[in-house]
Amino acid sequence: MHDIKTIRDDSQAFDTALARRGLPASAASLSLQDQARRDAQLRRDQLLARRNAASKEIGQVKAQKRDADAEALMAEVARLKDEISAAEAQEAEAAREVERALSVIPNLPAADVPDGRDETGNREIRRWGTIPEFGFKPREHYELGEAMGLMDFERAARISGARFVILKGALARLERALAQFMLDLHTQVSGYTEVSPPLLVRDQAAYGTGNLPKFADDLFRTTNDFWLIPTAEVSLTNLAAGEIIEEASLPHRYTAHTACFRSEAGSAGRDTRGMLRQHQFYKVELVSITTPEQSNDEHERMTAAAEEVLKRLELPYRVMLLCTGDMGFASRKTYDIEVWLPGQNAYREISSCSNCGEFQARRMNARCRKPGEKGARFAHTLNGSGIAVGRALIAVLENYQGANGQITVPQALRPYMGGIETLG
Repeated sequence: MHDIKTIRDDSQAFDTALARRGLPASAASLSLQDQARRDAQLRRDQLLARRNAASKEIGQVKAQKRDADAEALMAEVARLKDEISAAEAQEAEAAREVERALSVIPNLPAADVPDGRDETGNREIRRWGTIPEFGFKPREHYELGEAMGLMDFERAARISGARFVILKGALARLERALAQFMLDLHTQVSGYTEVSPPLLVRDQAAYGTGNLPKFADDLFRTTNDFWLIPTAEVSLTNLAAGEIIEEASLPHRYTAHTACFRSEAGSAGRDTRGMLRQHQFYKVELVSITTPEQSNDEHERMTAAAEEVLKRLELPYRVMLLCTGDMGFASRKTYDIEVWLPGQNAYREISSCSNCGEFQARRMNARCRKPGEKGARFAHTLNGSGIAVGRALIAVLENYQGANGQITVPQALRPYMGGIETLG
C-alpha cells in the first residue's frame, strides 16, 4: 500500500517509479479520488461546526424567550444531523475508493533494481558450486522417482487431479529430512525462531501481504471464506499486524515449515511433468520484521541464510537480482536463487528473497517505535524461501544420481536419514 500524501506531494516521482514497472501514470487519478474524499471531509467538518454553533445558540435564544428562533434553530440542528450523516457516508465511500485503487498498485522498485520487461532483464550477481559432469545422460527427477517406484503421479491424479504427487518410502523420508535439516539450520545457525502457524487465514491477513484483492484467482478458498496459504509468509508476516513493536527488540526473525497451496492460475502448459509446479507443496519460509534502517542489511542476511542451505547440500546455484518487470507485487527488491537441475540442463528458481519495505506494513498497520518516543512508524517486512522443499528434493535427485539410477544421499542429510547413504 502506498501513502496517498506522498503521491500528492511528489506525483512525478511516483509515476516515474510506476513506469519502471511498465505501468501507466496513476498519480493524477489517485489525487482526484483523494480530493473527493478531502472535499467530503471538509463538508462534514463544516456541517459539524455549524451544528455545534446552532446547538449553543438554542440555549441562548431560549433564555431570551425567543421561542420562534429556538424552534428554527432546533429544526436546523435536526436537518444538519441528516446532512452530516450523508457527508460521513460520502467521505467513507470516497476513502474506500481511494483504498481500492491503491490496493492493486504494486510496490515501487528500489533504486538499484535493474529496469527490464521480464526475466531476460534479470542480472546475475554470483554463482556457487561446480556443475556436475556425468558419463551418461542425466535423467529428470520424475524419471528417477518413478523408476524407484517411490513417486506416483498417476494415483495422485486419480485422487486429486493434475499437479499433485504421492511420495512413498525413502523419498517421503527424504522430503521430511530436507525440511528438518533446513529448520535446524535456520534456528540453530541463522537465528530464526521456529513457528507453527495456521494454514487457513482470513481476508485481512491475505490482504495485508498483498495477495488480495489482486491475486484471488491464484489462491484456494474454502466454502466458509478462509484462504489456504500460498506460503507461510502470509501467516508469519501477520504476526506483526496491528502491533506497535519496540525497535530495541527488532529484528524479529521467523521460520516455518508448512504445506502451501496455489491454484497455478495462468500456468497451463508450464512444467506439467513432475513436481516443479504443484497445487500442494512444502516450503520452509523465512520472514523478518525490522526497522527501515536495518532492512537492506537484513535482506542480504536472509539471502545468505537461504544460500547456506544449498551450500551445505553441495548443490550448485546462482543468485539473480530481479528486474522491475519480473518482481513480485509486494517487493521493492528481490533476489532469486536458482539451483542447477542436470535433467533440464538449466538453472531453476528454488528461492525468492524479497524486501517489501513498508508496503505490507501499511496494509496491515504494523508499526515500530524508537526508544523514548511516543510516535510510531511503519516497520519493514522481508520474506524468503528457505527453501522450497519439493524443489530441493528435485535438485538432490538430479544432482546426486548415478548411472544405475541410485541416488547418493548428501552428507548433510545422512543424520536425518538414519545413516542411509544411497536410495534406489
